[in-house]
Amino acid sequence: MNARNVWVTKDDGSDFIRADAIAGVGRDYNGYITARLAGGEGSAVTLVAPASGCPSTPDDFHRQLIKIAAELSDAAEPNVVRPVCDEHNGWRWVKEPL
Repeated sequence: MNARNVWVTKDDGSDFIRADAIAGVGRDYNGYITARLAGGEGSAVTLVAPASGCPSTPDDFHRQLIKIAAELSDAAEPNVVRPVCDEHNGWRWVKEPL
């Protein structure tokens, strides 16, 4: 498993985090998805913030991120996983080559 080839970006694309630097992912009651960083003494990055015109994130959205990162960890080329929302389909994780 080489999670160094998997990167996760915030919903606005402003920050990238290497997947192997993530110690935990959570979803709060307002729909925010936050990644806690390993070795960061409690550092956290908000990956998804509620957006106008979009429904709240699915209850298992944080689990979906873990699943897709694990699936991509064996990929030969680097990939980016990013959250995307549209009014009709709601939130989903999109994977693309780096």
